[in-house]
Amino acid sequence: MAADQKIARAAGEIAMHHKVIGMPMRAYKDRIFRMIFKEKKELLELYNAMNGTEYTNEEDLVVTTLENALYIGMKNDVSFVLYDKLTLYEHQSTKNPNIPLRDLFYVANVYSNLTKDDNLYSSTLVKIPEPRFVVFYNGTEKMEERRELRLSDMYETKSGEPDLELKVTELNINQGYNEELMERCRTLKEYMIFVEMVRQYSQAMPFAEAVERAVDECIEEGVLEEFLRKSRNEVISVSIFEYNEERHLQQERDEAWMKGREEGREEGREEGREEGREEGREEEKKRVNTLNGCLMADDRMEDLKRAIKDVEYQEELMKEYGIE
Repeated sequence: MAADQKIARAAGEIAMHHKVIGMPMRAYKDRIFRMIFKEKKELLELYNAMNGTEYTNEEDLVVTTLENALYIGMKNDVSFVLYDKLTLYEHQSTKNPNIPLRDLFYVANVYSNLTKDDNLYSSTLVKIPEPRFVVFYNGTEKMEERRELRLSDMYETKSGEPDLELKVTELNINQGYNEELMERCRTLKEYMIFVEMVRQYSQAMPFAEAVERAVDECIEEGVLEEFLRKSRNEVISVSIFEYNEERHLQQERDEAWMKGREEGREEGREEGREEGREEGREEEKKRVNTLNGCLMADDRMEDLKRAIKDVEYQEELMKEYGIE
């Protein structure tokens, strides 16, 4: 079997293996970053910009995107093989020091599927593509232009050079950072412009309105024009979904901090009750995620927008969909 056929088959099997149980598949939506760069044309443009190459044949790419749809920690990665290279591009809007371990799990799955028909106990060396791990960061927390995350940073104890290492390059793609890369990859630059526009408008108007205005303005100015014209409604839906998710997570963090402060003196007696509260919070996250997915799938954008701000209306919608 040809190498590209093996890779494609392995990719399909990995995606099937990682389907999320318990979440309606019709509710699944890609992140905007991955929506853009899962297209081979844009993916090859980004690869060339990152590596100083000038490849032109999009069919040389074998996309092996792992489509995970999780409420907490949705994966935003795009991986592909181009001439003996396996590159994992991931987008993050929050700092996450655990990415090297996540990438280790991911690449182990890729290699396992790529070599499933090979005899790893033979005397013949089995060749595998060389991996590259890159994270594009555009969160609001301050971060340097470029930093390196290492698996060994997670080790509880270190003794000299580690036997197992995995390095991830994290690049800040906010306005004013990595400008040379932005000039080499127009699509990445325009994605940054869109994100920055949404942020600016959201300071003066409701978030849903800010997204719609940013989409319309970008189309008028030729920023991601083709992509936004084709996927306008989905971009708006996904943006609202992401905002709702991030806001919910922040509320959970704030609530946990306040409760921890208030209940710290009674830590021993509270252990059992805290476990119950944590289970309750997890169930609530699942309920909100399921509702968002149902509303997005049914194209009920106005209801989704209202539910973001109105908790009572959100509960009414949950009853309507039978979400317990």
